[in-house]
Amino acid sequence: MKKITLFLAAALLLMATGASAQSLNLGVKAGATLGKIDGQPFKDGYNLGVHAGFFADLGIGEKWGIQPEVLFNQTKTQVRSSSDVGDVLNQGTKGHLNYLSIPILLNFKPAKILTIQAGPQFGILMNKDNSLVDNGKEAFKSGDFAIDLGAQLNLGGFKVYGRYNIGLSDTRVSDVTDKSKWTNQQIQLGIGYVIL
Repeated sequence: MKKITLFLAAALLLMATGASAQSLNLGVKAGATLGKIDGQPFKDGYNLGVHAGFFADLGIGEKWGIQPEVLFNQTKTQVRSSSDVGDVLNQGTKGHLNYLSIPILLNFKPAKILTIQAGPQFGILMNKDNSLVDNGKEAFKSGDFAIDLGAQLNLGGFKVYGRYNIGLSDTRVSDVTDKSKWTNQQIQLGIGYVIL
């Protein structure tokens, strides 16, 4: 319920901002995702994945704006031990978690070339990789909530960005016996291009 309330509040803010936006740009973006799942059974270290999607830049004055995005976002992981998670995950198992991610970022532009970004990100799990889930058990919930922090260089119509994604929600389901919290952590590096 708390996540639904946050999502609705963000959507209302976005609609109100869109109605009073002084500028609107639409674009595409893509890049690399260095992701991991924090939690006792997972190997430390980041694994290379990809992300791609669309963004809108709603300008509010010269220095502020809102940037909603819709991204395909991939996290890769590997299990290091199976002793604490029952028979849900096998040791050494590798998997891909593909999310439809919806960040809603507040933009602050201290200079024309630089944008500082922060905001919530809502994720919807699009697959539960069969190589990661044993015997049809679902190890991961269907949603994710995170906070994004990052910066973007504005080079005309091109954008070059870096972002750190801090997972706040526990991605495991209740029937997994492991007591540690499983959270997504990501570093995203990429480029974008304004098409409208």
